[in-house]
Amino acid sequence: MQTESAPFIAPKCLDDIEILHQDEHLLLINKPSRLLSLSGKHPANLDSVHHRLVKDFPSALMVHRLDLGTSGLMVIALNKQVNKDICEQFAARTVKKTYTALLQGHIPYGKGCIDLPIAKDDFPLQKICYEYGKPATSEYVVEQRSEAFTRVTFTPKTGRTHQLRIHSREIGHPILGCDLYGSDESLAAAKRLMLHATTLEFVHPVTKEKIAARCESPF
Repeated sequence: MQTESAPFIAPKCLDDIEILHQDEHLLLINKPSRLLSLSGKHPANLDSVHHRLVKDFPSALMVHRLDLGTSGLMVIALNKQVNKDICEQFAARTVKKTYTALLQGHIPYGKGCIDLPIAKDDFPLQKICYEYGKPATSEYVVEQRSEAFTRVTFTPKTGRTHQLRIHSREIGHPILGCDLYGSDESLAAAKRLMLHATTLEFVHPVTKEKIAARCESPF
């Protein structure tokens, strides 16, 4: 846990950001795991998606974020109006997202829905709280099973901080490699957080075309 004497320092990320689509209004990128979306306050946490992209795209604006350990699709606005429009789509929950995850253990059901409210806990943690928590819903479909893990596709219906990570823990199947909500066993089972933003659908603010982007999981 972060303290004044031991601030969080992000691990160095040597992987490059992959640009999947580029036009004059926005970018679609594949964020590598272990890269911050935005630079932190600590000087050692300067490296981030935004810090890297503004070197080539000075007007780049972060529409949304992915956790440090999460890899996959992000949309980046290249001007304020596009940023405003896509942010409004996120707020209206018209943006559709799916994630690939490897969960600890064997989930016997083919699909399910986790509906548990989430509230802030001691930084950086979140907690399930029925009194003060905000509604949070995550649907999942099982794609593959083994003795050690279950691969699922998550479709979050809300976008709370750490939603998929804490929801997975609450059903007894934490995401492999999760340092915040996993067990010692699930953390040791992977060298990274096994969570990847796989698809992203929204309406292009300028062309009004439906964008249906996909970035296959590396695991």
